[in-house]
Amino acid sequence: MRVVDETGVYRTESGMIFRVIEDSEGHLSVGVLQEAIWVAARIGIVGLRVAPTTVRLTERQVLALPR
Repeated sequence: MRVVDETGVYRTESGMIFRVIEDSEGHLSVGVLQEAIWVAARIGIVGLRVAPTTVRLTERQVLALPR
């Protein structure tokens, strides 16, 4: 069993930045970066992770984003 959350942060071709958080029980939550604030988003955005034009941000890129 995992004890920490796993997070992936992505950027779409249109420039939307979103993060997907998987908690220790496997539940997913999604947030979108809007004007330097993370806002809860629809779970359907998770599907954008696999779009060919969506890229996963590097650790360095993620660290440069607002918390």
